[in-house]
Amino acid sequence: MQSNTSRDHFSRNNSRRISSSLLLMCLLLVQTTSLYATARPLLMEGKKTLYQRVLSIPDARLYEIPVGSATSSEIVPFSVLYVYEKSTDWIKVGYDSFGNTAGWVASDKAIVWNQALTVSFKDPQDIQRVMMFAEKDKLQQLVDDYDTEGYQALYDAIVNNEIPDDSPVIAIQPEAHLDIGESFYLVPIKQHEDVFLGNEQARLLQIASVPLDDSSSESSPVTMAASKRSYRSGIHFVIDSTQSMEPYIARTREAVARVYSAIEKQGLTNQVSFGLTAYRDNTAEIPELEYLTRHYVSLQQGTNVDQFFERVNSLSAAQVSSRDFREDAYAGIKSAIEDTDWTDFDARYVVLITDAGPRDSHDSLGATRLGAQALRQLAFDKGVSIWVLHLRTPEGSADHESAESLYKQLSFFPGIGDFYYGVNLGEVDEFGNVLETLARQITQQVMATTNGLPPIPLPQQPVAVAVAETPLEQLQGRVDKLGNALRMRYLQKKSGQPPPAVFDAWMVDRDFRNPERSAVDVRVLLTRDQLSDLKQVMQQVLELAEEGVLSPQSFIDDLKSLAATVSRDPSAVGSSTSEAGTNLADMGYMREYIEDLPYTGEVMGLTLETWEEWSAKVQIEFMHRLESKINYYQALHDHTDLWVTPGGGSVNGNSVFPVALELLP
Repeated sequence: MQSNTSRDHFSRNNSRRISSSLLLMCLLLVQTTSLYATARPLLMEGKKTLYQRVLSIPDARLYEIPVGSATSSEIVPFSVLYVYEKSTDWIKVGYDSFGNTAGWVASDKAIVWNQALTVSFKDPQDIQRVMMFAEKDKLQQLVDDYDTEGYQALYDAIVNNEIPDDSPVIAIQPEAHLDIGESFYLVPIKQHEDVFLGNEQARLLQIASVPLDDSSSESSPVTMAASKRSYRSGIHFVIDSTQSMEPYIARTREAVARVYSAIEKQGLTNQVSFGLTAYRDNTAEIPELEYLTRHYVSLQQGTNVDQFFERVNSLSAAQVSSRDFREDAYAGIKSAIEDTDWTDFDARYVVLITDAGPRDSHDSLGATRLGAQALRQLAFDKGVSIWVLHLRTPEGSADHESAESLYKQLSFFPGIGDFYYGVNLGEVDEFGNVLETLARQITQQVMATTNGLPPIPLPQQPVAVAVAETPLEQLQGRVDKLGNALRMRYLQKKSGQPPPAVFDAWMVDRDFRNPERSAVDVRVLLTRDQLSDLKQVMQQVLELAEEGVLSPQSFIDDLKSLAATVSRDPSAVGSSTSEAGTNLADMGYMREYIEDLPYTGEVMGLTLETWEEWSAKVQIEFMHRLESKINYYQALHDHTDLWVTPGGGSVNGNSVFPVALELLP
């Protein structure tokens, strides 16, 4: 995408799109009329176009006839099936909506799931763990009355394992955060109801909670490995090695040497490891820069101090200047995330050291074309937190404000805050002291875990700070919180505590004590093929918009169609919007696809009036965000270690991943 995109592109002749759309719609009508003459799935209640669907749970089987003794075959867990017939105990299902039925599945082995939305539990560091209620009425009463005392009494009882026989609570989120990438589970949303919790908009959700299988937490390779070794931290430095960075490169070596010395004295040599990647800038523009990114030390090599310095001592700053004061920090971070083997590390940190702002998604000289949000999500998907030490030198003062804004977005960790620290005037000594302080803090967390010291329980209520904290003290507080969360996650792996398995429960999606805080992250379960389809279709929409083939209204309708379809039925993404422009709005389905969705993405509320009120600059920024999401889809698709294949086996087109809703259209 060129940065000079403007509204004028959207006002060109649209006749080519209309004629091809009409032709495709006629063909579609003929095809669907023929197919529906045989059979079609049952419609959702009150709908004319949306079909009933269910999600198979582990151990579900497909029967030829609705009798338990009949011939049966396994169903891949989490298969989305269309409902063709229903009885009290059985459901006749098919894998598509074209009349191709597959057999019968027992009703108690399938979950009603009329959209593709699921939630994952947030890290319960400063929010309460989510309680699940057997019936809606009791939870509704607590919410309507905003009965914090009654809710707290139920919470204390289940946390202290003093649950009375008549308790309405049937399950609770595990104490430690469940990394959905390591202990795969789904929490499909079956129904929802809008409510107010205190003064905040909230939702009651009827959910199921489905681990991959009954022993997934205990039997996964990651969990088994974690249970046999001590807690480990991996710190991978990403260093700007352009011309102005020479003194900071030298001070980084000095800081790491001191920390290594402390590690050896404490006997933690194999438990804290350092890696290093250097980056510069676009070599097509300035070939003398020699490289864009260069991997100097892996975390595996960094467990050996001699090997670390043998490799790092060859690192030096460039001898020439880059084109402007921005450098491609995102390329360095992406390389560190993707080229590092994080498997054996429980705490995973990427620490950026730079005196310049990054090349964001719209920058033509940037290699990743990812925005801060998309790159942060990619790191989060891999269990990596990003920290930024920004050297605010006088020479780069014009760039400081925008760089700080982007780096704070990039380093934000949900529930904790950002891990940005600005070194005023680029003072070398201050930078070195901060780096040593943070590295030692991480080392102390490793030592505490190794010595069997439990994570520090957080207070039930926030503690007022009597004295204003310095920026470093604030950052150290966040490091403590993050370290606490990671240590609890490690202990949860060792204990093998799985997520609760419930198939009909109610919860509220906000923290009862602090309703302004969400208790869950909303995701959409996609297969790898569906993500690929979404990327291709979204790319087509953007290209047609740039060429002026789409009017502003058509452009908005196509984006809404994508967002609605991926939330409702991701398998239909490839056909709901195409180069010819056939989308839900064209076919009159938009309202049914959008209504009743408990959560929606960025484009759902976008109107033609809003678009036309935006300045060209705001429109361009919106387009850049969309392009960054497309590039995130490609990066996510290529990270085969993130995808889960239900039923086992190698990663393929049917492998699944719960994609964060904010990264969808």
